Amino acid sequence: MLNSVLIQMVVSGTNTATQVVDSAATVAAQVPAAAVTLPPPAQEATLSVFDLVMKGGFIMIPMAILLLLTIFYFFERLMVISKLSKMDKNFMNNIKDYIHNGNIDAAKALCKNTTAPAARMVEKGLSRLGKPIKEIEEAMESVGKLEINRMEKNLNVLSLIGRIAPIFGFIGTIAGVIKIFYDISLTDNISIGVISTGLYQKMITSATGLVIGLLAFIFYYILNTMLDRTINKMETASVEFMDILHGPGK
Repeated sequence: MLNSVLIQMVVSGTNTATQVVDSAATVAAQVPAAAVTLPPPAQEATLSVFDLVMKGGFIMIPMAILLLLTIFYFFERLMVISKLSKMDKNFMNNIKDYIHNGNIDAAKALCKNTTAPAARMVEKGLSRLGKPIKEIEEAMESVGKLEINRMEKNLNVLSLIGRIAPIFGFIGTIAGVIKIFYDISLTDNISIGVISTGLYQKMITSATGLVIGLLAFIFYYILNTMLDRTINKMETASVEFMDILHGPGK
């Protein structure tokens, strides 16, 4: 009888060990599967440029208008100055030949068919032939000033935008900071998340204002450089014309 009890204990222990081993094997088999089915890590939030700009608030509306004005006046003045700065290299040589040959009407017709401001000055000088040299010079100088003013039209707008666009940006940032502190005073919540979110949204206005101001300044500089070259051509043509009058037989 004792032997039977011992045999049953051994058999029971063996079965229990077998069950433990099977359970461990089952758990081990399930571990990789569980690892595979883990949820994927959270992806970083992305923000488009348009969404970022829209977070700047109402101040972005006047700055958008300033940007449109900057682009419009730049290309408008660019086309005008480019057109007026073109002049045939032989223009003054032809004028000289016409004057020496006494063909004043042909010289005037050439000036009318030329769009350059220098042609307007020479045309005015031709209309004053026979009068004192001083009077001819003054007449040509007056026309030259009018032509320069014509080319400089709306350039001051670009200069003004270059100055006020950054100011608009700073106003937007200051208004945003004021709002942040006002919200904090209402909620007593000074967490980094609340402050940083509001600040980065309002700093957008400063960045936008600086970018628009920089563009306006660059465009203004480009147009002024082109204008200076055109003015030099006008001055050169004026000097050459006066030399022709002083020495018509040469």
